[in-house]
Amino acid sequence: MRVIQNSLHDEVAAQLRERIFAGELAPGAFLDEVALAAQMKISRTPLREALKVLTAEGLVRHEPRRGCFVNQVTARDLDEIFPVIALLEGRCAHEAALHASDVDLEALQVLHDRLARHAKARRINDYYAANYEIHEAIIALAGNRWLAQVIGDLRKIVKLARLQQLHAPGRLDQSLAEHLAVFAALKARDAEGAEAAMRTHLSRQRTALHELAGSLKSRLA
Repeated sequence: MRVIQNSLHDEVAAQLRERIFAGELAPGAFLDEVALAAQMKISRTPLREALKVLTAEGLVRHEPRRGCFVNQVTARDLDEIFPVIALLEGRCAHEAALHASDVDLEALQVLHDRLARHAKARRINDYYAANYEIHEAIIALAGNRWLAQVIGDLRKIVKLARLQQLHAPGRLDQSLAEHLAVFAALKARDAEGAEAAMRTHLSRQRTALHELAGSLKSRLA
């Protein structure tokens, strides 16, 4: 019976997570347990367990005597998170350069070819999807489950901010060049070069977001 309960609250957590990422449950929104339980046709027990999971992930915050709210990511949060992700994914690239087989590199070549096609056609959503696959592949090649787990948790927080850094002027071509630099280092089995290139790639993402935010402010002024 316990296994069934665990499975249910994991499923509820997954559904709520997707609603948060889709913007259906907006940052700062109050999560009404009674209403959510009725919508999802479940009791409040698995819902509360699911909210505990999302709170641990940083997607939800619990306020005593008030309840749960969708978390809000600030510019300061992003300034603190991006350098950490850059360090962690940089280490993944380092390990991937040491461990990747010829077959692994061939698979990465296919992904990078797809990335380049999307960049050339200015298909930003498709580019995001290919970009994600490449990052996931490099993380997997590192073979370190602890790195993968921490990166996954931090990515959820970043995703909560619903960022669109590729809309910054010139960012799409710059991002592609950065990816190709990482891949070139991987193919050369240059672990230190791959690590440095990946750190640069993640750091420039945050820089692009700053530039995009500045551009939006100047337009609204």
